[in-house]
Amino acid sequence: MTITPEDMDAERLVTYPTEAFLSRDYLQDEKKLLWPKVWQMVERESDLPNPGDWLTYDVADESIVVLRKDDGTLRAFHNVCPHRGRQLVSVPEMLPGRVHDVRGNNRKSFVCGFHGWSFDQDGNNIYILDPQDWHHKLTPEMTCLSEVKVDVWGGFIYINMDPDCVPLKEWMGRAGELLDHFELEKMRYKWRQWAIYPCNWKTALEAFLEPYHVAGTHTQLLAYGSYYAFSKQYGLHSVSGYDTRSDDASQASGTTRAGKGDDPRISTYELIRENYETINYSASTDTLVKAASRLVDELPEGSSVGEVIAHWMKSAKADDAARGVIWPDVPPEVMTEAGLAWGLWPNQNILHGVTFGLCYRVRPYGDDPDKCVFEAYALERFPDGEEPETEWVYSEPTAENWGLVLEQDFSNMAFVHKGMKSSGFRGPLPNPHQEQKVINLHRNLAAFMGRGAPRLLPDQD
Repeated sequence: MTITPEDMDAERLVTYPTEAFLSRDYLQDEKKLLWPKVWQMVERESDLPNPGDWLTYDVADESIVVLRKDDGTLRAFHNVCPHRGRQLVSVPEMLPGRVHDVRGNNRKSFVCGFHGWSFDQDGNNIYILDPQDWHHKLTPEMTCLSEVKVDVWGGFIYINMDPDCVPLKEWMGRAGELLDHFELEKMRYKWRQWAIYPCNWKTALEAFLEPYHVAGTHTQLLAYGSYYAFSKQYGLHSVSGYDTRSDDASQASGTTRAGKGDDPRISTYELIRENYETINYSASTDTLVKAASRLVDELPEGSSVGEVIAHWMKSAKADDAARGVIWPDVPPEVMTEAGLAWGLWPNQNILHGVTFGLCYRVRPYGDDPDKCVFEAYALERFPDGEEPETEWVYSEPTAENWGLVLEQDFSNMAFVHKGMKSSGFRGPLPNPHQEQKVINLHRNLAAFMGRGAPRLLPDQD
């Protein structure tokens, strides 16, 4: 019996097959049934700030060109000439340290390098050599570029190759409504890195969907805080957040909480500092860490967790305002429901805060189900004019390049993928409370692929 959202809300036990991770045929079917049918994030709007700016986005066998027109709007097209199929923009395979994408500026038209057919910013054909040879029977519909849906949300550019797709706002649903409060569009890149990693794209994605792995993978963090978590499906998307096994007041909503220890003034600082420094200086900000470091001096001994958190946030907010960073006004009920991190289906993760975001995207790599393109980037609010200039940097998955925590996550991914190939592996047993985001990933994947749906374990009917 396949599962329903109600089954997940009830936290019923499920399993699912491993074909989605291991099968080359499944990977080929994704090219037809998944990637051309879903909204997927391409880049940030800040990557195309000026008229004529453009870039390519590749996934599976598809290559898309996204362009900022002279009037400021965005257009997107399949990167292919309708004449003989040559790519308009030559995009080599993604190569470590060499090719992530192709981009440029001041683009007024696209010219095919094979026979010179040319196209304007709206994809209309504006030049064909010797059109009379077709007996004047070519029509604009035959010779224009194939359009791709493009829209923006939260400062991200999204594309969808399905002309009959639902609007992006509808696709984002409640997840979009909640995250809108955090004004992600006002954040800018702090850093962005990518790697080609030896596991399936779903194996990599799942490594960042839940905090359940912290106790086994990031053991050094247990000295500073508890990482018990909940997760919840929101249709296509899903959220996780810190939870309590009991009435432990040290746990708060979202990314704001105190750590372990008798003195929350000290433990709050130790927790946020350790996380920040070992997650490649992301998932928080310098302002928040420095404000936490002053708690022991600014509050009396015996201050409660609530008093410490309130003072910390007030102090950090004032520090940011003084340097020109204004926090969004997020209602407490939204902060609670928005949780810690979102899995935006199919392949985007966002760990969000009021002034920062730590995000991941994963894509298949060529025709190899055993490899993927893994990308991570940090977002932050900066004073106007103080945003760092960044670009995609290929980085081998080491602690020196990515930070200790992300390197520890990498250390699992390849061996999870290898382990699933074992004849002794009977199938996943995801935690229905803490790993519901993983279950929801496969439930939605099966809806598009037509197979592989999670099913209830015996005695769950």
